[in-house]
Amino acid sequence: ALPALPDLAAAIGGLLLAAGCLELARQWRWQPHRTLGEPLVTVLHVAYFFVPLGFLLAGIALLAGGPATAATHAWTIGAIGLMTLAVMTRATRGHSGHALTAPPATVAIYAGILVAVTARLVAAYFPASVTVALPLAAAGWVSAFVGFAMAYWPMLAGARRDRP
Repeated sequence: ALPALPDLAAAIGGLLLAAGCLELARQWRWQPHRTLGEPLVTVLHVAYFFVPLGFLLAGIALLAGGPATAATHAWTIGAIGLMTLAVMTRATRGHSGHALTAPPATVAIYAGILVAVTARLVAAYFPASVTVALPLAAAGWVSAFVGFAMAYWPMLAGARRDRP
């Protein structure tokens, strides 16, 4: 016989929390604090952090009744969105012959996604804030990708140059 639904939800919630803790331990072993001097590398660790955070938020949602959408947004906006931009900026700079550093415009692109994911998580946990938080999340998302297009189009469309 299958276990009762509340027992199954508790078991899955526990497994999600365990997965989140194991992923945090894994990430800590990578020593992300050693990358703080170069945002082009730091952002990879920040983006990955949203993977264990998503597991933890999903586990909490099942066990304590929090919003399940928070985990979804941590994974999609935080992990996928930020990692996509992190890899796009790094790959573009490397393949176009630019220095593998993150200038202020690139850091601003990353900040846009961090604004988006933070605002979306705030909206999930504080529904009364959606009239401010959702437009802020949208503005952060759009500014990040439009910012990438504006800052990186010249590199993508131009000839490769030698690294300085």
